[in-house]
Amino acid sequence: MPIAGRFITFEGGEGAGKSTQLTRLAERLGATGASVLSLREPGGTPFGEKMRDVLKQPGSVIQPAAEALLFAACRAQLVADVITPALAGGQVVLCDRFIDSTVAYQSGGRGLDRGLIESANRLACGPLRPDLTILLDLDPASGLGRASVRDHGQADRFEVLGAVFHQEVRAVYHALAKEEPARFFIVDASRPAETIAEEIWHEVARRFR
Repeated sequence: MPIAGRFITFEGGEGAGKSTQLTRLAERLGATGASVLSLREPGGTPFGEKMRDVLKQPGSVIQPAAEALLFAACRAQLVADVITPALAGGQVVLCDRFIDSTVAYQSGGRGLDRGLIESANRLACGPLRPDLTILLDLDPASGLGRASVRDHGQADRFEVLGAVFHQEVRAVYHALAKEEPARFFIVDASRPAETIAEEIWHEVARRFR
């Protein structure tokens, strides 16, 4: 039987390869007969895609609290309009970033109160939590280098924030994984993409097939 009705998120810093691995897993799941929906955050709805442009635009001046609330607002729309109906219909939902990104970036990187961020996301998401979170772990210096090549040097608002910011983000990701080891699967993202994809597939199959 193909996997059905599962919610899998991909997390990690800049340049860790989230979108690449999400695409590979979607293809692998689709080959088994699963119905797969691939999403990204912010995005996935007309509102979310508009806000993505605002949140990622280099030079945009957005206060940290406003930034966190915009992410939560995009997430609320995505959960209500897309994720919840898809899961109810038996689809496997793969999402490039979710709540953990906001906790890591806005509490770790921006220094906002984690409890407040988590409260905003409880309002946005209700009881919904991922069944599995794949954390692609990579040294920020390597990840930012990859992102620069990928984006031809056109860094977004988060890629320009420097090593200290991104080290704090990584530290919070590790703290989250330690708090919820049953949900997180940490992957060394410094290795070849094919090796990583195979490791992720084995973990997904082990858990859900």
